[in-house]
This record gives sequence, structure tokens and C-alpha cells, in this order.
Amino acid sequence: MQSVKFLKEIEYKPTFRTEQICGIYDLSPKKKLTRDFIFDIDLNFDWQIGIIVGTSGSGKSSLAKELFKDNYVQQYEWKSDTAFVNEFSKDISIKEITKCLANVGFSSPPLWLLPYSELSTGQQFRVDIVRSLLENKELVCFDEFTSVVDREVAKIGSHCVQKFVRKTKKQFVAVSCHYDILEWLQPDWVFDVNTNTLTRGLLRRPKLDFKIYKTTTDSWELFRNYHYLNTSIHKAAQCFIGYLWNKPVCFTSALHFPHPKISNAKRGHRTVTLPDYQGIGLGNKISDFLASYFTKKGFIFYSTTSQPSMIYYR
Repeated sequence: MQSVKFLKEIEYKPTFRTEQICGIYDLSPKKKLTRDFIFDIDLNFDWQIGIIVGTSGSGKSSLAKELFKDNYVQQYEWKSDTAFVNEFSKDISIKEITKCLANVGFSSPPLWLLPYSELSTGQQFRVDIVRSLLENKELVCFDEFTSVVDREVAKIGSHCVQKFVRKTKKQFVAVSCHYDILEWLQPDWVFDVNTNTLTRGLLRRPKLDFKIYKTTTDSWELFRNYHYLNTSIHKAAQCFIGYLWNKPVCFTSALHFPHPKISNAKRGHRTVTLPDYQGIGLGNKISDFLASYFTKKGFIFYSTTSQPSMIYYR
């Protein structure tokens, strides 16, 4: 086993308030505050995804910087008030950027036109991941992974990231204080700084508790602003809603398809997945359900889309 040893030094700069603390708690700080770290970690094997995990202050970021200092990413500075895609490296084509955005579950073309500051926290997380993977050639070490997003979004985002990375030849290391994402990121190795242990082997993603129910056009109100082209819905639409973890997360609908020679045809009308739940195939799953539902009833079913991830899937 390889040992990684390093000393972290922080220069102590006394101020009136820090001296008050020293007086109250009888402290005698040195000019340099030091912490010794010794971790037993050997990554001399084939791997593509790993994670360094541990509680705050346990030394995981320091270890990540020591191991992957040339590929360490913590946070990007987004300066522009124009669309965030403008801030990617000029060497990366817009086709590559948008393809990667869709691959990590951010497949809403109208939102690609917004500045970074106008995106939701979950969307910002996915944009940061894409930029780190595109602008680093071989390996990315991403600190504070999923730290700023809701835990359900973190799980889904982790799954999207691992799917994307597995399609490339890149290596990706997450650094996180959250253990709830391990089964969703499915890393080749996990290093727990709290216990100083390295665990190898893929974890299995938990099954999704996804259920689909009939609904009315009233449910469209929750989803209308997230459709990539049109916010309206036909009053005659037959509608279905998808629930994940008992939360409404996606919607689909169909209309009768008038045709001079075919009398028993239906066509897809609206399909939407809420942004935070994109990237795990729910839109395709509920779309497939819709087609199956009507064909089993003897209808011919048609569906047309310009949504990038659906085109790729179909």
C-alpha cells in the first residue's frame, strides 16, 4: 500500500479579535498552524471513476490536491452576462458543448441561451461538470461534488456524470462530504479519509421508484414552462404524469391524429421532464409508455420530436 504524506501549513496572522479568542481560551498559537496528514492509498490499477469522501475538515481536499494537483477543479468563475456557452474554451465546438450538456441531463436548448447566473443551482452544477470534462484532457478531479444541490438532484446528477464519463476515455475523481451519492456515481474506487480505507468495485445503482398515472390537462401547469418549444396544451389531450419518489417529475400527452386514410391513429403531443430530473431516461420512459399504451389498444402511434436527447435515444 502506498502512503501519501504531507504537511498543511497556514500562516497565523494575529488580529484584535483573534487575540481576544486566545486570551479567553488560553491559546498560544504559533506563527504557522500545521496539520500532518498520512493516507494509505494506492491507485495503481485500471480505473475510470473514483471518489474521495469524508466529513468536513477531514483532509479530503488536501489529499485531492496532493494526488491530482494538475487536474484539480473546485469552482469556475463565470464572468459574462451573455449565454454561459460563450465562456467555454474557443477550441470546443458548440456541437460538442451541447451534446455533452444533453449527456449530463441538461437538455433544454432555450436555457442554453442564458447566463450562468440565471441557471438553477442544479443546472449550474451540470454546466460546471461539463466544462471541467471538456477543458481537461485526460483527468478531472472535481471538489465539492454535489455539495450545493438538493440531495435527490445530487443522486440524479451523479448518475448522469458517470454515464457521460463512461462514454469517454477520461478519468474522473469526485471529492465530496456526502455518502448518499456513492451508489449513483458507481465509482471504481472509494477512498474514505475518515477511516483511511480504499474500497474497490462498482456499486449498483438503486432501482427507481417510478410510477405513471392518468391525469388531466390541469397537470400541465406544473410542466408548461419547461417545455423546450411550446407552453400550450390542446384541451382534448389525453395526459399522463410520472412520479419519482412520490414527486411529480414528468408529463406526457397524446392527441387523436386525423388522417384521410387512417382512422385509428394517435400522435404524441407534449412530453416534459422537470430540469432537475433530466438525464436518467424518464422522458424516454414515459414516452415509450405512451406509445405502448395506445398500440395495445389497437391504435397506430406517431411521435415527432426536435428534443436532442430524445432524437439520440430514438
